[in-house]
Amino acid sequence: MAALRRAATWEISESEDSDLDLKSELNRDGSCQKETTHSRGEPEEKPTNLPSSAATSDWRAGLPAPEAAGGSPSPARKRRSREEMEAARLSAKKRKEERERQRAARAREKEERKREQQRRREAAESLRPENRIKSLTVCIEPALLQHAGSDILLDRLAMLEWRFTFESQRLSRSITWTRDLPQQVEDGRARVEQEDQVVLVFTLDEFVDVVISVKEMVDGDGQETGTVLSPLLECLNRNKVVTMLVTDFESHHWMKEYFPEQMLRTKLGMKDQDVEEVLVYLQLYQNISVVFLESWQDITAHVCAVTKALSKRPFNLLTERTELPFCVDGSWAGGARVGRDGSGLRDVWVRQIQQLNRVSPAVAAAVAQAFPSPRILLQAYQNSGSEAEKKRVLAGLWVKTEGKGRRVGPDISGRMYRSLTAENPQLVLD
Repeated sequence: MAALRRAATWEISESEDSDLDLKSELNRDGSCQKETTHSRGEPEEKPTNLPSSAATSDWRAGLPAPEAAGGSPSPARKRRSREEMEAARLSAKKRKEERERQRAARAREKEERKREQQRRREAAESLRPENRIKSLTVCIEPALLQHAGSDILLDRLAMLEWRFTFESQRLSRSITWTRDLPQQVEDGRARVEQEDQVVLVFTLDEFVDVVISVKEMVDGDGQETGTVLSPLLECLNRNKVVTMLVTDFESHHWMKEYFPEQMLRTKLGMKDQDVEEVLVYLQLYQNISVVFLESWQDITAHVCAVTKALSKRPFNLLTERTELPFCVDGSWAGGARVGRDGSGLRDVWVRQIQQLNRVSPAVAAAVAQAFPSPRILLQAYQNSGSEAEKKRVLAGLWVKTEGKGRRVGPDISGRMYRSLTAENPQLVLD
C-alpha cells in the first residue's frame, strides 16, 4: 500500500504542481481580500472562476485570454497580403514622383522668371545710347586709306573702342554704318542691318566734276549726261541719306578769308548764282548735304558725331512712340494718383488748371480751394447772369504768395471760362 501511494504521488506532473501552487496563491489572495472586505463592512463577493491550466499557459505566453476568463478579447492585427503591400509601395512611389515633378516644375518656372528678368534687364540696358553704340560698325572704303590724314580717323575710332572695318563699296571714298540686331539671329549669327547714312569724302577737284555733272543735268531738264552721278543716284534710289564732305588734301589749310566756295568758283570759272544753284539742287531735290571742311580732324569729328546720333536713334524712336509725346519731362509728368475712395481728385483738378498758360501753382490752388471740383465751377457759371459776369467769376479770388498777395485777375478767369464752356476744339484760349 505504501508503494502504491508512493507511485500515485510520483504520477503528479510538474504542470499540475504549478497549477496547484497558483490556485493556492489565488485562494490566499481571495481570502485576504475577503477578510479585508469583511473588516470594512462591505458585502461579500463571490470568487471569480479560475482559468484552466491550458488557458493559464496561453495567457502567460502573452496571447489573449479566452472569453471564459471574464475579459474582452483584444482585436487581432490583420496581416496585409503581398499584393496589398506592393500596391502601397507603388502608391508611395507615385506620390514621391509627383512631388518631384512639382518641385522640378517650380524650379523651372523660377529659372524661367529669372531668365525673363535677365532678358528684360539686358534689353533695357541695350537701349541706352552708350550701350547701343557697341552694336554699330563703321565701314570705311579702302580708297580713303590712300590719304595720309586717314590715320587720324582710325586712331580716334580705336581710342573710343568703336568697331570699324574696311569694306569695298559701290561708292568710292564712302563711309557707311551697320547695326547688329542680337534679338534676330540667323544661322547662329546676329543679323546685320544697314543704316541709311552715307558719308562721301571728296577732294575739291573731285567735287568739281560732280558740280559740272549736276550743272549739265539741270540744264538738260533733269537728264543725267555724265557717269559721275550714276552710282550716286542709284544709292539715292535705295533711300540713303548722303552727305558730301569736301576738303582740299593738297593744301594743309585754307585761309580764313578764302572760303571753299570762292576756291570752287575760281577753279570752275562759274558765277556765284551757278554755284548756289548747284548746291540748292543737291540739297532740295536730291537730299544731299554738302559740307566744306578744312582737314581730316574735321572729317573725324563729323564721323564721330554721326555715329553718336545713330546710337541714339532707337532710344529716340521709342520716346516718340509714347501715347503723350507732348508731355515734357518733370516730376509731375506721371500725373496724380487717384484712389478708389476718391482721394487724389483734387490734385488732378489742380494740375488740370495748371495746364493753361501763365497759371502758377498758387493760382491753381486758389481756384481749387474756392471751387473744389469742375462741376461746382460750372454750376457757378450757370448761376451767373450775363456773359461778362461769367468771365469774371474767378477774377476776385485772392492768391496767397510768399510776398504780397494778389488776385487771379480777369485774364485767367476769362481763359478758364472759355476752356470749360467752349464747344469749338480749335478755339485759341489766349
